[in-house]
Amino acid sequence: QVRLVESGGGLVQAGGSLRLCCAASGLTFSEHSMGWFRQSLGTEREFVAGISKTNSGTAFANSVKGRFTISADNAGNTVILQMNRLKPEDTAVYFCAASSPTYKYVVPRATTNYVHWGQGTQVTVSS
Repeated sequence: QVRLVESGGGLVQAGGSLRLCCAASGLTFSEHSMGWFRQSLGTEREFVAGISKTNSGTAFANSVKGRFTISADNAGNTVILQMNRLKPEDTAVYFCAASSPTYKYVVPRATTNYVHWGQGTQVTVSS
């Protein structure tokens, strides 16, 4: 059974940093791209960042480019989202997701291309 567990969320002041961790089990890590999405109240879930385990390619939403980084640890089946210079508009529940194996070479941005999801972790950025 596939399981994705997010951790590292919390409350931080604007300009601060947080490090989100996604621990994956029950899947072959290299067969999936891994993505981070976020969703705030009344909005649709949106793509934040992703990484292809096969070729180490990455993708970022324009709103976080230059502030967030994503990395993956093959041995530990862990994906890290490092979030710097946080803004109040980054406040949301952040979800980790594993793509369909079809997309293991190219990080997809659509939620429909992801087949496994974590429960999410809350990030709140105060002004």
